[in-house]
Amino acid sequence: MSIRTIRLALWGAVVVAALGLGGLFAWQSLKPRVNELGDLIAPTDTVGGPFTLKDQNGRVVTRDDLKGKPAAMFFGYTFCPDVCPTTLTEATQWLKTLGPDADSLQVVFVSVDPERDTSEKLKEYLEAFDPRIRGLTGTPEQVAEIVKAYRVYARKVASGQTYLMDHTATVYLMNAQQRFVGAINYQEPTDKALSKLRQLLARS
Repeated sequence: MSIRTIRLALWGAVVVAALGLGGLFAWQSLKPRVNELGDLIAPTDTVGGPFTLKDQNGRVVTRDDLKGKPAAMFFGYTFCPDVCPTTLTEATQWLKTLGPDADSLQVVFVSVDPERDTSEKLKEYLEAFDPRIRGLTGTPEQVAEIVKAYRVYARKVASGQTYLMDHTATVYLMNAQQRFVGAINYQEPTDKALSKLRQLLARS
C-alpha cells in the first residue's frame, strides 16, 4: 500500500491514495469546505460543463438531459477491482434507504475507460446494481471532455499485459440545474452520505 499526493485541483489540495491493484483516488478536501455537519455548498459552475455521451442502452445523453433532477455522479470503469464496485454497492443501498424519494435522484456512473467500456459492457456490468443507476461512456475525446469539465483525475496504469485506471473516487453532487453543490467521499459513513443526499433532494 502506498500514498501519493497528486496535484492541486478544485479549490485546494486533492489527496490521492493508491491502494491495491486499482488504486484509490479520493478528495480529502474541498474549498469552499463542506462543514462538519456535511452541509452542501452554494451552487457553483467551477465543476461541471457540457458533454455528449451514450448510456448503457446506446442513447445519447447530454448535460441538458440530466437537468430537472439532482444527480449523484461517479467516475470509474467496469474493470475496476475495488473502488467502483464498492461505491456502486453503496449507491444501491442509498437508493434503497431513500425509499420513494430515490425516484427524484439520478445516480450516474461515468466511465473513464472508453477503450474498453462500450455501452454493451456498461449494461452488463450495471446489472449487478440498482437498475436506476445510469452508465455513460463515449469516444476517448468525449470522455476526455467530461473528465476535464468535472475536474476528474484519471490516468492509465500498466498492469502486466493490460492496464488499470487510477481515478477520482469521489461522488459529485449536482443540483437539478446540474451545478456542483458538494461531494460524498469514498466510503463516507452512510448516515453522512444520506444526509447530503436528502439535502440535495430538498434543495432541488
